[in-house]
Amino acid sequence: MLLQFALFCVVALFGAGAMSLYWRARADVQSLVYGLSGGLCGAIFLAAVAPRGADALTTTLPLGVPWIGMHFRLDSLSAFFLAVVDLGGAAASAYAIGYGAHEKDPMRILPFFPAFIAAMNMVVLADDAFTFLVAWEFMSLTSFALVIAHHHQAENRAAAYIYLLMASFGTLCLLMAFGLLAGAAGAYDFASIRAAELDPWKKGLALALVTLGAGSKAGLAPLHIWLPLAHPAAPSHVSALMSGVMTKVAIYGFIRIVFDLLGPPAFWWSVHPLVFGAASALVGVLFATVQSDLKKLLAYSTIENVGIIFIALGLALAFKANGQTLAAALAFTAALFHVFNHSLFKGALFFGAGAVLGATGERNIERLGGLIRSMPKTAFVFLGACLAIAALPPLNGFVSEWLIFQAILLSPALPQWVLKLTIPAVGVTLALSAALGAGAYVRAFGVVFLGRPRSEAAKGARETDRWSLGAMSAMVFLCLLAGVLPSLMIDTISPAAAAYVGGRMPAQSQIGWLSIAPIAESRSSYNGFLVLAFILLSSLGAMLTIRSIWPRPLRRAPPWDCGYIDPSPFTQYTGSSFAQPVRRTLGNIAFSVKERLDMPAPGETRAAHFSIDIGDRFIAYLYEPLGEAVNFCAKRLNFVSFLSIQEYLALVFAALVLMLVIVAL
Repeated sequence: MLLQFALFCVVALFGAGAMSLYWRARADVQSLVYGLSGGLCGAIFLAAVAPRGADALTTTLPLGVPWIGMHFRLDSLSAFFLAVVDLGGAAASAYAIGYGAHEKDPMRILPFFPAFIAAMNMVVLADDAFTFLVAWEFMSLTSFALVIAHHHQAENRAAAYIYLLMASFGTLCLLMAFGLLAGAAGAYDFASIRAAELDPWKKGLALALVTLGAGSKAGLAPLHIWLPLAHPAAPSHVSALMSGVMTKVAIYGFIRIVFDLLGPPAFWWSVHPLVFGAASALVGVLFATVQSDLKKLLAYSTIENVGIIFIALGLALAFKANGQTLAAALAFTAALFHVFNHSLFKGALFFGAGAVLGATGERNIERLGGLIRSMPKTAFVFLGACLAIAALPPLNGFVSEWLIFQAILLSPALPQWVLKLTIPAVGVTLALSAALGAGAYVRAFGVVFLGRPRSEAAKGARETDRWSLGAMSAMVFLCLLAGVLPSLMIDTISPAAAAYVGGRMPAQSQIGWLSIAPIAESRSSYNGFLVLAFILLSSLGAMLTIRSIWPRPLRRAPPWDCGYIDPSPFTQYTGSSFAQPVRRTLGNIAFSVKERLDMPAPGETRAAHFSIDIGDRFIAYLYEPLGEAVNFCAKRLNFVSFLSIQEYLALVFAALVLMLVIVAL
């Protein structure tokens, strides 16, 4: 009944989108649609976390292609991702009730928002290739409609079309991958595909296609170019869903096919998730460190975190291929834990960015500053999310990254030399990205909320509404809860690890709810509650000590400025100046930098101008040449448009014969 109930709620989400058109004349249409969407997401979340026994729940509906039907399945893995999707959907819906007041034309968003959530749920529940691909494509189309909602801006239209192009490429890759799998099985349902025997070269080809298909949707480098364009273009609650949830649905697709449908892995399957994951982590964090657009900064940070998750999945494949099930379970658990964590703190950060955008109309951090005075509650919540994503204890980001490092430390036991060389290099890259990520969020919070306002818009900012604050606060509270009580999450993930890598971490409840030990207490352990208690007690002790040593009342006063008059707020350290060392020392790894300085001659009164242009090397060296090649081929093949009917029929016949020959081979 749980699966049927979840499917009923998914259908109701589609209905909520349709009903928005019927309710469009009502003044409270946004509250109705977002409230209904949030309630349905909450119901699906409860169905996902409810006890259902050890066996998977399955059902088949007589829909779609007549001889195939639509198969659905709820097991430990799909239940986990279902909870991630609908927790994020419920939070985004609650946030949108308040944030939606800023929308000038809400009907460009309301029909597609619940349908987008419903499509993500369908991907997670699908149990055959046809249903999976239909839901995947519907997820792409509804999110495209949400990205292009503010189509009056040319950059938003360009972002939406690039996203649609990359989404179509990903769907094509998945279609070909499922074609290989279903061709060997003789059926489209996942049960038949699992039971089929596939040639090793077909497995390798399917693995490459799945990596391209799922990686393009997740934002895995070098397939990431749509993400920093589309996420800022979308409304903030949609950005939170795309970054925090949709990318996780793509990761689910990768896990479902690679860890489930392809069968036992070979050790070399792990190399490309490790390499591409490390590249994504480094590229994403370098771009995030130098970005001045707050929402683009968060988007590049998503690329980094997707890379971290793929590193953990690569480790799980390596350990599973070598029969080291405990280490595989540790890496797999760390990957899913980081999936959950990123959905929380990235959602909270996009909510915070939306609150700042709604209060100031600015996304450029160089024109913000001092918002902690006018938006103290938002600043406090945003700081909590920054601490979580920076992987600082006792919040949840630290736990999942610590678990990944624990898995890396087990890699010397692997017998293959390629893994012995690759994994330590990946570990160094992960450590570097973690350090740079912390710096990126120190920069983001400090420039946006501290100091003095750098513009009139920042001076006039007001605190955001209670719905937005409530959604942000709930997400940050869950970040703290998952960091202080990580054993609950680990034991929740363990059934999925047991099902898909053949082992599980030691039951953390036997150690105690406050501590975790990935392998054994004698090897390594972590207690988030003790870390939290130490931070609180040491902070309290420091405050009491300072007050006892300096008992005079505190007063606010401007700092001594060496006798100069009060300087302009623009003389404060900026985000660009903070990022300058990284930009000049490490920037050429991922991007090209052009600095332009227009300094007036002595005696001139005109203002000086300084600008920085940051270019993506993947665009310059991969996508632009690819686009030129496509244009070249299109011009050379233009004659096909002018063929006669007989020539067209001959061309179709030749293509059919060629396809039959390929299939026969």
